[in-house]
Amino acid sequence: MKSERIMKYLNKISIVFALSILPLVAQAETLDTGDSAWILTSTALVLFMTLPGLALFYGGLVRAKNVLSVLVQCFTIACVVSILWVIYGYSLAFGDGASVNAIIGGLDNTFLVNVTRGSLIGTLPESVFVMFQMTFAIITPALIVGAFAERMKFSAMLLFSVIWVTIVYFPVCHWVWGGGWLQQMGLLDFAGGTVVHITAGVAALVCALVIGNRNGFPTTPMMPHNMTMTVTGAGMLWVGWFGFNGGSAVAANGDAGMAMLVTHVSAACGALTWASMEWIRYGRPSALGTVTGMVAGLGTITPASGYVGPTGALIIGVTAGIVCFFATAFIKRQLKIDDSLDVFPVHGIGGILGTLSAAIFVAAGLGGAGYAEGMNMGSQLGVQLTGVIATVVFTAIATFVSLKIVDAIIGLRVTDEEETEGLDINQHDERGYIL
Repeated sequence: MKSERIMKYLNKISIVFALSILPLVAQAETLDTGDSAWILTSTALVLFMTLPGLALFYGGLVRAKNVLSVLVQCFTIACVVSILWVIYGYSLAFGDGASVNAIIGGLDNTFLVNVTRGSLIGTLPESVFVMFQMTFAIITPALIVGAFAERMKFSAMLLFSVIWVTIVYFPVCHWVWGGGWLQQMGLLDFAGGTVVHITAGVAALVCALVIGNRNGFPTTPMMPHNMTMTVTGAGMLWVGWFGFNGGSAVAANGDAGMAMLVTHVSAACGALTWASMEWIRYGRPSALGTVTGMVAGLGTITPASGYVGPTGALIIGVTAGIVCFFATAFIKRQLKIDDSLDVFPVHGIGGILGTLSAAIFVAAGLGGAGYAEGMNMGSQLGVQLTGVIATVVFTAIATFVSLKIVDAIIGLRVTDEEETEGLDINQHDERGYIL
């Protein structure tokens, strides 16, 4: 009898314990307001990177007669990509895609038909996740603007952006973040080394080669018309990048905090290193070099930001400043390729460098988060290299095809006379400044 009473008592305790933890179990599968608030904030920060950050950064770097054209291009890309994302982009990037799931998502979520106020992605409202990812889709083709600035038709830019984001960005996003083959392999790309920076950088190089140099390049000086505007835009990019990298944790947690810390450290190292390289080589540091080094540091830390520690960030930032500095000089002065605003040497090379560096500095012994089960530095580096090569090759081919399609339909480039006059007047019938 005594043993029966003990068993009944233990049963009651177990029932009470089970009931007490039910709210915790349910909470893990429901909305987290803290996570939601952080990603809402991050979404605004990433959009702020494009408008006005990137627009001002690029706008100040071109000549005065083309400043308005660059601002309008960034602005309209944001509008066009947003619409495409709602219609089919999100579905292709993050949909299930049935038998071709490893390559591209499906069309089951076109027009966001399955996104409701109550639908969740992890602990977030799906609407917040959709909007956050949309801002990444916006800034990627906007980065490419820097390669063909001052010479591409506005209509060609719009059509190219529609085609490119559809056949390049959406599939690569699915490969890496939407359950595709690179994610299944274990690729480390926390915030877009492959998805954003390598795709944009490689596309920029192909664009510069296909469309050709600006008239007068490289013999005629083509100095930035407003460095104050550029430095202002650069500051906005730096601040916005905290949402870009920190928000990619998709939660308000330690990964987000570390991503913000290493992002800032790498940006500072990249800026100072580039400025120091100029100081040594040319006798003085420039504002342009300092902000370009900052962007190189930001782009290079992006794929590794959620995996590495402060020591890794210091090394990655310094390396980015050195490697991207020499890559920029080589492409413009040796190869004489007119990637107008240095998109490939900064974003493309930086994205490649950062993606490979993630395999090294993720090691716990170097202050990183540690390798996944069954992985080590060698195997992880193999996965990272596979991701880099696949992204580079696919992007180069698809970008070339996109440009040829646009050229066949409406032509890519303005006439020599229109280029001399400036795109502000002949493409928009407006001026950036009253002269």
